[in-house]
Amino acid sequence: MTADQILNLPARPTRSFIGEAIELTSWDNVKPLYEELLDRAIDNADELTQWLIDRSELESYLSENFAWRYIRMTCDTSNEALINQLNFFIEKIQPPMTTFGNELDLKAVNSPFLSQLTDDGYDVMVRGMKKAIEIFRDENIPLQTDLQTEERKYGAIVGAMTVQIDGKEMTLPEASDRLQSTDRAVREEAWRKIWERRYQDHEALDQLFDRLRDLRHQIAVNAGFANFRDYSFAALGRFDYTPQDCFDFHESVAETVVPYLNELARERKQKLTKADTSVDILRPWDAKVDLESRPPLKPFATGAELLEKAICCFDRLDKELGDDLRIMRAMGHLDLESRKGKAPGGYNYPLEEIGVPFIFMNATSSLRDLVTMVHEGGHAVHSFLTRDLSLKAFRNPPMEVAELASMSMELLSMDHWDVFFDNPEELRRAKLQHLESIIETLPWVATIDKFQHWIYENPTHTDTDRRENWLRIYNQFADTITNWNGFAFYQEYLWQRQLHLYEVPFYYIEYGIAQLGAIGVWRNYRRDPKAGLAGYKKALSLGYKAPIREIYAAANVPFDFSHEHIKELMGFVWEEIEKLKNVA
Repeated sequence: MTADQILNLPARPTRSFIGEAIELTSWDNVKPLYEELLDRAIDNADELTQWLIDRSELESYLSENFAWRYIRMTCDTSNEALINQLNFFIEKIQPPMTTFGNELDLKAVNSPFLSQLTDDGYDVMVRGMKKAIEIFRDENIPLQTDLQTEERKYGAIVGAMTVQIDGKEMTLPEASDRLQSTDRAVREEAWRKIWERRYQDHEALDQLFDRLRDLRHQIAVNAGFANFRDYSFAALGRFDYTPQDCFDFHESVAETVVPYLNELARERKQKLTKADTSVDILRPWDAKVDLESRPPLKPFATGAELLEKAICCFDRLDKELGDDLRIMRAMGHLDLESRKGKAPGGYNYPLEEIGVPFIFMNATSSLRDLVTMVHEGGHAVHSFLTRDLSLKAFRNPPMEVAELASMSMELLSMDHWDVFFDNPEELRRAKLQHLESIIETLPWVATIDKFQHWIYENPTHTDTDRRENWLRIYNQFADTITNWNGFAFYQEYLWQRQLHLYEVPFYYIEYGIAQLGAIGVWRNYRRDPKAGLAGYKKALSLGYKAPIREIYAAANVPFDFSHEHIKELMGFVWEEIEKLKNVA
């Protein structure tokens, strides 16, 4: 009997309100349930509590139904039937869901018994309901349907991109592995082919983005906002920080992190030149190669091996965390390897009824894939830690918290990466590369976030305006060493590789905020592993039953992205980098 077979696999809770036989083939399957909730008399606080539980049961079912449609479509973007199944939900189910959802929110906030619900979490939930009511507009429902349909086109366009190298068809993630080759000609060829292929579709992606921008702006104007940025802050429930805080974050990163980025690039150029005198300038295809001319790190060979080693790594932290991944494996809730037709990127998708999420990614065999696996594994742990919370609203924390779970796991797991690298030197290399990637990540997060602010503050901009302002913003946060001469036409479209701009607008600064929190969690773990891990789990277990600042406080880290705090944390990371560099 295998380890997976002896696990106590979770069961879906009994559907006491919606019934076990429910099937979603039309809106009529769920309409009576919404009407019952809307018409039900609520005469005391206990009845209101039960009403909220019943509503949560219905919405959890629909959430998971949508999730599986999305998961299956991203696993095979070329399958027309799967695309149609997703579009059916978006076009036929979501619009009336949205209307009824607003009416149910109104019923809840207007209940005279609401003030009697004083347990943790209700105040946070009601705050979100009130904001949703404030921005709801009937005329936006068809626009939001159109928007979601358009957003999914990005994955289809990018998922179909392949290149031919050495007579072999490769996905772009597969070809990207060649950027780590010690043969400069090999990595230049791969880089050129990747960007030639991306550039083939730059006009289609530009046109798609124009449609998305226009739809988003109209939704914002309909809701009474000056622009989509302001609407998004309300829709995303950003109660804990403002656009000005984001601007301060951008400037702090430019001042405190970009100098380290330049130092890394300067060192890269010096070492590559020393090893190969033909490298007189640093080019974009030189960014990932090992500075000692060693072959790329290969932490695993197959998706199965990646998962098995990740489980071992999580076991080292806490057996319960390893079991989370074992349960997902036993239930088939993983699709890890890159292949033609898969959507780009990676995600952990919560499944609200069963409480066991699904991890999707495009692994080949790189260190980047290892990091993606433990990152999404951190999200998965979060799903498990919140699966027993009574209401769907409690199980869905904001992204600033969700990404704290995943980015902390990258660092918490790092001291146990010897399960991937039995050679101490390779382990040192892997840790060093990952810490350096933090120095690279924060400026990129600032770049994308600042670009989004500009885009939606200037909703009538032209393609030329967009290119010019992209380069202006990009250059504020990029190193000054890498030479792009001859490839400005690719540089102008670097932003098109960022899925978030197309599919989940304004969901990106969360990575920067959470990265700062994750460094704090890791620093706590380094000082006291038991207490550090306990604080991490305690914070995640809160779900969204407390404001963001209180959740961060539970992990014993500040919710702070000021200049002084970022400078302090970057100093800590840089010290760790220097220690690794100085290991004999």
